[in-house]
Amino acid sequence: MTTLYGIPNCDTLKKAKKWLESNQVNYQFHDYRKDGLDTEWLTNTESKLGWESMLNKRGTTFRNLPDEQKNEINKETALALMLEFPAMIKRPILLNNGSYYVGFNADNYSKVFA
Repeated sequence: MTTLYGIPNCDTLKKAKKWLESNQVNYQFHDYRKDGLDTEWLTNTESKLGWESMLNKRGTTFRNLPDEQKNEINKETALALMLEFPAMIKRPILLNNGSYYVGFNADNYSKVFA
């Protein structure tokens, strides 16, 4: 089972979906905002990817945090922020046969689905 996690208006997610569809990969899309996000999924995904690779520091939500909060971020605070603000999770996250991948790169996807 292949699942793509993210938010639908994300340009990178749109590229990933287009790649999957053009390569006839069956997948399920999980919209963080519409379908929800829970602590169990977040904790499990973090254990595979690490919170640092999941945290989207380039996004508006993170940039709008007070400097003190940004400077003192750690695993616990990052997970709490990602749970509260799913846009702070890098997108997309791909789950394929038990393996997790963050972001989209056509060459990497080609290797994953070879």
